[in-house]
Amino acid sequence: MIFVQRSKPTNPAFQFLVAELDEGLRNQYGAKQSQYDVHNKGLEGASVVIAINQDKPVGCGCFKAPEQADTVELKRMYVQPTSRRLGIAQQLLSELEQWAKEKGYAKTRLQTANKQPEAIALYRKCGYQLIDKYGPYVGDEDSVCMEKQL
Repeated sequence: MIFVQRSKPTNPAFQFLVAELDEGLRNQYGAKQSQYDVHNKGLEGASVVIAINQDKPVGCGCFKAPEQADTVELKRMYVQPTSRRLGIAQQLLSELEQWAKEKGYAKTRLQTANKQPEAIALYRKCGYQLIDKYGPYVGDEDSVCMEKQL
């Protein structure tokens, strides 16, 4: 049975999964990934969720402190390849959205890349809309930015 638990960025399972995510992104994007790495730091105060399947961490995600008072940014969404297509990413996303609502936020937003069609499809299925690129992603032809009202 798969369950999602709330945690903190210091959780070793989260750190392990993020290291896997980073390795996969470097393999997919090469040197370009180093441009994005800086935007994935500063998660000390982030709200983290971890998916557990048979006592093993298989996926994660988080949101970090907002740049705008009513909006959080989703970061570090990842499910191990062997655990994909089981609805885990949707469970992670749902838990992050619920937690953000509980904390009083009205919107979530995120950045992904145009080479992530599965991620884009998931976000669209879950009610996310394309928005103008924001912050460090303005002018980046590979970035896709999305937002959802909670």
